[in-house]
Amino acid sequence: MIEFRDVTKSFGDEVAVERFTLTIPARQITVLVGSSGSGKTTLLRMINRMVDPTSGTVAIDGEDVAGVAPVALRRRIGYVMQSSGLLPHRRVIDNIATVPRLTGVPTQEAHARALELMSTVGLDSSLAQRYPSQLSGGQQQRVGVARGLAVDPNILLMDEPFGAVDPIVRAELQQEVLRIQRETETTIVFVTHDIDEAFLLGDEVVILARHGRIVQQGSPEEILAHPADDFVASFVGSDRGKRRLTVSTRAGDGDDRVLVDAGGYPVGVIAAPGGKLAIGDASPKSRSISNKTDQAGDA
Repeated sequence: MIEFRDVTKSFGDEVAVERFTLTIPARQITVLVGSSGSGKTTLLRMINRMVDPTSGTVAIDGEDVAGVAPVALRRRIGYVMQSSGLLPHRRVIDNIATVPRLTGVPTQEAHARALELMSTVGLDSSLAQRYPSQLSGGQQQRVGVARGLAVDPNILLMDEPFGAVDPIVRAELQQEVLRIQRETETTIVFVTHDIDEAFLLGDEVVILARHGRIVQQGSPEEILAHPADDFVASFVGSDRGKRRLTVSTRAGDGDDRVLVDAGGYPVGVIAAPGGKLAIGDASPKSRSISNKTDQAGDA
């Protein structure tokens, strides 16, 4: 469990986060989402002491991280950033093995673990001897995720990790994150400005306004069904487009019902009794398998 207790962070005269309090549950994905200036990246980096708060406390399982040496803390917390941050002069296998080697793990053991993680994140072992420049953007991000998992962390921090890849690769990587979390039960704190990504990945979504003010937090279903105010409704688009769905029965097709968005376009079919999905069936974990259909029950 990660706790922010009345945390404020200022950079000179500029306040990035002001009196922020939040508890992040263990073994699930919590997404911090907001526009520029909401303090989401600053908050993320306070967890592993890349940034220290001006006041207040950040604690992991009750332990104030201010009392832990920054380097030691970072070596037990996985971190994945947007640019992947790979060392260009080191092979893929060595990039993944970086932190284990720094903590004294023998090279052979670290490399064996790196190969296991390549499989975990969907990379062929034949890429192990390549350098980052020889990989696609999506492959580089997978290496970044593997490196973040290399120390078997209880916590994995992800700072807009898929913002620089194309939509198809991004969708694949999002599904990989859901699968990995499901298998490892790692606590993941994910930062994004994309509300669709937040709703797809998050068990818990925290919507931030300027200076880290929490506007609303809850499951995607709760936020869509009951936006806290007009700002949230506008931010998540609950009153327009694909969020605003209505049920229509197609003429001549019996009882088949389709969901129609605000523009009048059909976006999905409601399954008949006994089918895979009907309105209201979706849970946060089913989002990992059922594409975006589950949002139909929330509109």
